[in-house]
Amino acid sequence: MPKEADNLEGGGDKEAKEEKAQDASEEMVRKRVRANTPSPHRGNTPQASPPRFVSVEELMETAKGVNNMALAHEIMVNQAFQVKPAELPEGSLERKVKEIMHKAFWDCLEAQLKEDPPSYDHAIKLLAEIKETLLSFLLPGHGRLRSRIEEVLDLPLIQQQAEKGALDIGQLSQFIVGMMGSLCAPCRDKDINKLKETDDIVPLLKAIFSMLDLMKVDMANFAVTSIRPHLMQQSAEYERNKFQEFLEKQPNALDYTEKWLEDTVRGLKEAGTDGSSAASSPPPSLLPLNVHNHAYLRLLKWDNASDPFPETVLMDQVRFQEMQQEVEQLVLLSSVLLIVYTTTGEAISGLPGLMETLKNTVNVMLADMHMPFFSAQDALATIGEKLCVDLSQCLSQHGYSPFSADRRSTLKGQILASIQPDNTVRKLMDCRVQTYLLASLESSQHKTPPPLPGGLAPVSRELKELAVRFSRLVTFNKLVFSPFYQKILQKSLTSEECPNAET
Repeated sequence: MPKEADNLEGGGDKEAKEEKAQDASEEMVRKRVRANTPSPHRGNTPQASPPRFVSVEELMETAKGVNNMALAHEIMVNQAFQVKPAELPEGSLERKVKEIMHKAFWDCLEAQLKEDPPSYDHAIKLLAEIKETLLSFLLPGHGRLRSRIEEVLDLPLIQQQAEKGALDIGQLSQFIVGMMGSLCAPCRDKDINKLKETDDIVPLLKAIFSMLDLMKVDMANFAVTSIRPHLMQQSAEYERNKFQEFLEKQPNALDYTEKWLEDTVRGLKEAGTDGSSAASSPPPSLLPLNVHNHAYLRLLKWDNASDPFPETVLMDQVRFQEMQQEVEQLVLLSSVLLIVYTTTGEAISGLPGLMETLKNTVNVMLADMHMPFFSAQDALATIGEKLCVDLSQCLSQHGYSPFSADRRSTLKGQILASIQPDNTVRKLMDCRVQTYLLASLESSQHKTPPPLPGGLAPVSRELKELAVRFSRLVTFNKLVFSPFYQKILQKSLTSEECPNAET
């Protein structure tokens, strides 16, 4: 959009970049400020660093730092991160004002070009802005293109041509479209070809500005993709420093992180005492690396309704919640499939395509399992009925006796029983999924995926993809916050239990 008609947006590209981080950042700041009140899990025990009040100026500066930190974090952990054009809400006052201003600008330009002789004041300003934008797309090695743009879009020369009535706006516009075709992403080629077919000057210039806005977004996304591999260490240091600055203003801003790690240590000690562990056997040692991995695994079992999320993983709370829901669905899906194959026996083992068919059926029924309106009992009852029909048809097609009434009743009953969290099959599959995810964290440094536990083959693709995303998120969080975690663990573990270990 032309600058003269676009003051209302004032840095729309930048707003688009920060939009995703805004909600998480503001929520993060609000939670941090709770340090002005005593931490609930510590009761009335004295605090090492008493809470202090901050000025509005300090709070705003802190919020700005958290905003920037959230944006850098989003770029690093979200492989699908993309800059998007800023769009004002449909029907909003801002959108209406913007549309009115832009219409007035283009109407004025059209009126100037229809004058006799034509007036080119607005047109020359547009050409200057287009030239600036095209030059901003060039890389250091684009010397020839730079010279060509400077030569054709020579503003003093264009001004002289306008004064003498010899300016050919149409020819300049086509040069601009051709140059855009040389610089744009391949996905824009079709749109560029449409511009080449447009002869009316004002619609063409409007379309050029719209396309330039899209090219700016493309360039920003290309830059993000290009720098991400080189950004890991710098981004980790940046986040760590920003969090340290925040911690200096809010000394109690690690209360929930301390509780998270201390509870993990306590749980591992108890597991070591009674000789059992929910996620692995034998019980893990209390090395910092093991404590960290088990702490992160606990985030996939977190009671988000009642337990405050640890501060250091607050920016990723939504991601961990989504992974938690994925785990729950994979556990229930694999439980139902294991029940089917255990109940039906060898008759259906190895039949081509049957497992995928049954899996798709169950997946469709469980797609909304985390929505408020979802009824697990109704869904599992429907799944039992549908699978009995499918299995009966499959057995008949392959020459086996169809399901008897007793076998159908048994299968439907066992599938319905898997709704209970303490169901034997469900607990078994949950334990195996947790074991696999923990092993993925432990093996992530060696880049070798762990072996898949029995019964999880039908969901192997989904589980492996989940493990990769989970490990990537945990690895980056460790890179940022391990110094803070180490200090906390030194308070929780004795010197014998907590040797100096790499995290």
